[in-house]
Amino acid sequence: MARQLPHESQKKYLVYAGTGTDLIFNHGIELPGFASFPLLEKPESRAILANQMKAIVDLAGEMKVGCILDAPTWMANVDRAAPLGYGAGQLVDVNRDGVALMEEVRQAAGHDDVLVSACIGPRYDPYADIPPLSVEDARQYHSAQMSSLKDTSVDLVTAYTFNRPSEAAGCILAARNVDLPIIMSLVVETDGCLADGTKLVEAIDWIDAATNAAASFFMVNCAHPTHFSRALKNHPRLKGIVANASICSHAELDEADELDEGDPRQLGKQIAEIARDNPSIIVFGGCCGTDMRHLKSMARELS
Repeated sequence: MARQLPHESQKKYLVYAGTGTDLIFNHGIELPGFASFPLLEKPESRAILANQMKAIVDLAGEMKVGCILDAPTWMANVDRAAPLGYGAGQLVDVNRDGVALMEEVRQAAGHDDVLVSACIGPRYDPYADIPPLSVEDARQYHSAQMSSLKDTSVDLVTAYTFNRPSEAAGCILAARNVDLPIIMSLVVETDGCLADGTKLVEAIDWIDAATNAAASFFMVNCAHPTHFSRALKNHPRLKGIVANASICSHAELDEADELDEGDPRQLGKQIAEIARDNPSIIVFGGCCGTDMRHLKSMARELS
């Protein structure tokens, strides 16, 4: 059945995109290349993925808000999965299986405001020094993963951690071509700008112009509130913030041997303050370094 998406609803939604660091530092699970989709292959690790999402479903039900369940498919595209031994044919099954697991969690949830999303990642490491990707090249590249999601129970796709406007635009067009609603989540540096120096709101406007505003809306993820709070500008198309626990830069986090979990209570207060200044924001969540303590703090402060 067709479900209301966040921008069509009057509810707030929670999302948890910090599963990777939780798996590594709190569960002691190795993630080669930061890919979590190989965990779908074993019952014990599959159960851990399901329990991560069950926790956010339970919290959302307790707080009477909606939630978005992201399938563990951020790295399940051709170039980033190839070093792990996965071919294009296998990735079709991986993407479908990730959605199927989230559907199992939804069916067990017991309330209606649960959306299943397929998590889409950029073609390359977003923090690497790589050549630019044109809008058309990005559209063709991301079309493979989008096509694999057709005829699944997925409600939408969420593209996380994109920091190149041209690739973001191409990814949005690939989703449009298969009639999948898409949330585009951009990532900023400590100065609130994308990696190429583009201001966040300027990037959103450029992407919308290049795609005829085909994205459902935009979010920011994988950055601390102190990095992006001044960059949001109450932009009407920016409706989600998915924050890191740590104030460290991406380079510092990449080199860290220990988890920087920040201050969950303070993070909740910072998110609530941003929500007051940017009333168009309806999706809130945690990214790297966060766990249910951070999400509970956000939900409590937002309520």
